[in-house]
Amino acid sequence: MESTPAAGENIGVLRKTRGMGQAKLAREAGISLSYLSKIEVGLRPATPPVVASIAQALHVTTARIYGQPFMGPSEQSDRLNDLRSAVRRHTLPKEDQPDPADLLRDLRHAAVLRADTRYLELLRVLPGLLGRATASALASDGDPTAWGNVADVYGCAYAVAHRFGEPDLAEMIVARQFWAAQQTWNPQAEAAAAWNEAGTYQSAGQYEDGLAIVERAITKYEAGCSTGPEKVVHLGSLHLRGVVLASRNKDHKATRNHLNKAWALAEQLSGDVLQHNLTFGAGNTALYELAAHVELGKPDKAAEMSAPLIETPPPGLKPNRVGRLCIDVARARLATKDLAGAEEALKAAFKVAPQMSEIHPMSREVLRVLFILHQRSKPELMEMAKRAGLTA
Repeated sequence: MESTPAAGENIGVLRKTRGMGQAKLAREAGISLSYLSKIEVGLRPATPPVVASIAQALHVTTARIYGQPFMGPSEQSDRLNDLRSAVRRHTLPKEDQPDPADLLRDLRHAAVLRADTRYLELLRVLPGLLGRATASALASDGDPTAWGNVADVYGCAYAVAHRFGEPDLAEMIVARQFWAAQQTWNPQAEAAAAWNEAGTYQSAGQYEDGLAIVERAITKYEAGCSTGPEKVVHLGSLHLRGVVLASRNKDHKATRNHLNKAWALAEQLSGDVLQHNLTFGAGNTALYELAAHVELGKPDKAAEMSAPLIETPPPGLKPNRVGRLCIDVARARLATKDLAGAEEALKAAFKVAPQMSEIHPMSREVLRVLFILHQRSKPELMEMAKRAGLTA
């Protein structure tokens, strides 16, 4: 992999291109000059809220600052174009209606690839799967299960577009997911689509708007769906999305409110449950609480929570969730100046969820800081940096 710029480097280039000094950018972004300087040279990580503020000041998207550091750019570009074409022709699938058993098998395989963070493999199968699922739904005479399958495939597609830094494609996918959910009465599919819609606002750094989407979806879902485990999973997942948005918006009250409601719902389940690409339960709620402490400037609390979680991750959580836990633990430990602990957490992330760890913005940011802080001689750190595209 060729070396690709990290967020801090991109900030410096964009700032200079606009003829803006560090002092002016720091002032407009609401951060200190010292902090901005350290971000640009790689001594401090560029956190999502800071990137959002800087992107607004520079009049660019957050995706422009993060860049696209993934492996295999040629194949990935071709596959993304295939997916974009399939999403665009959402009512005109090229594929024939499949055998129901074959379609069910392929849907389960896609869900496994997503949960295992095998994004490039998922990208390879998504265009055809989307066409086959849509062809089946169009011939189903409004069957809720058939259209729910289409919505689920779009949910997998959103995960790929989000991870590969394609915000415009992600937004188009969310619109198609809502379209599929609304072909018949399917409140679960609509809730899952709202979860992803709020995610597009989260990626763009528009946290208040994302919270509005979450709160509207919660109100609608609570009123229009019967009780049961499926409702708990979808409602709880919406509250977890609210935790992320509120904590990045530095809204302590809203963060605690969503956390309290998520914990109350988690108590109704015996463990973590994965439904329609959403994971919810006590284990995942604990992971979100840890991440919220990091976003709210309480890395010591997050680090305190981290030891039992990272040593024995909650049962039932897939690699995508455990990998994200490890990345958040690395962030917390870096903030508390536990450099060795941060490196160990990143090693765990690369082990359990390698593709996600290579391209996740905060994984790359923590790696960049560790790499620059006089630790270039560490072979394992050097290897992770190469895999993330931070060095050639």
